[in-house]
Amino acid sequence: MMSANTASATHFYILAVTSLALLLIGFSLFSALALALTHFRRENYQDQPLARIMGLILLLALSGLQLAHFVWLYLGHAWVETTLYRMTLFAVAPAFYLFSQPLLHPQNQSQIRWPQLWHALPVVASPWLPNGMALPLAFIAGAFYLLWLARSLSALRHERANFHLEIIMLGGVFVIAIGVSALGLIQAALPGKLFFSLYAISIGAAFLLVQLTLGLRPQLSAEVSAVAQESYASSTLTNVDCDAALSRLNTLMQTERAYEDAELSLSRLATNLGISAHQLSELMNARLGKGFSRYLREQRISAAKTMLWNEPSASVLSVGLSVGFAAQSNFYEAFREIEGMTPGQYRKLRSQN
Repeated sequence: MMSANTASATHFYILAVTSLALLLIGFSLFSALALALTHFRRENYQDQPLARIMGLILLLALSGLQLAHFVWLYLGHAWVETTLYRMTLFAVAPAFYLFSQPLLHPQNQSQIRWPQLWHALPVVASPWLPNGMALPLAFIAGAFYLLWLARSLSALRHERANFHLEIIMLGGVFVIAIGVSALGLIQAALPGKLFFSLYAISIGAAFLLVQLTLGLRPQLSAEVSAVAQESYASSTLTNVDCDAALSRLNTLMQTERAYEDAELSLSRLATNLGISAHQLSELMNARLGKGFSRYLREQRISAAKTMLWNEPSASVLSVGLSVGFAAQSNFYEAFREIEGMTPGQYRKLRSQN
């Protein structure tokens, strides 16, 4: 009798885990599409094209894994035993590394260089690995990439007060990744499809934490990159007249309204100031206490607030486009982040007052 109860409880547990896995697989696929269309737009990674490309590849790889998990858990077709699944599994960690590396080490070139191509070797070699070794080796490799990420993030520890909540959430992603790596080493000992259910749940939970983090800080990648630039590089401002550069910057924004250029990037603005992009990044962080992305959004929102008040007949969309935002969603995100309300709510509040 006890044995029957235990078997029944085990069956119920596995069924519940599988149901949760299927739910989070659907969320993961939707979330990957949403991130590709919103966060990974070209304007968010104007100076980091490599990070953008590898971020999209990472989303594609994770989506492929989740699709294979769905087919295996729900339809019973063993896509998880295919060569394509194995190669995709080995591609996740290198893609994440190549996405993170330009953001955490922006002093390096933002284009792929020949030495970085060795990260593709495990993907190429994976089809010839013995079946019993493939998954454990993939997760061991992932653990080494996680150690690199932890080391890089520790270099930014003096900035943790600026990213306190975001670091906690991304730390959750880190813990999930460590847990999955541990599971991958013992996956053969887990009953039935349990490992793939837990893996699918882990990927879904990571997507959820990333969505929450970007909801709180839509421009997190750009801000981390700016902080990293200041942290890793020695001062680049030794031969720069900082006061003159800041005065010229103010003229560009207030008089020439450079922020209206929707394609304005750190490097283009730096060229107009006669300094390098690294120098402008350090100047903004050291003297203004903010990175380029935050500074540009503040300039655009300040101009938008004036237009919303002075031009009541202008639509919210036209105001956002006039001050340099490429899309209405970007405008709303930035306005909420800086003012704590939508542009329409701000206009209504000002009119009531």
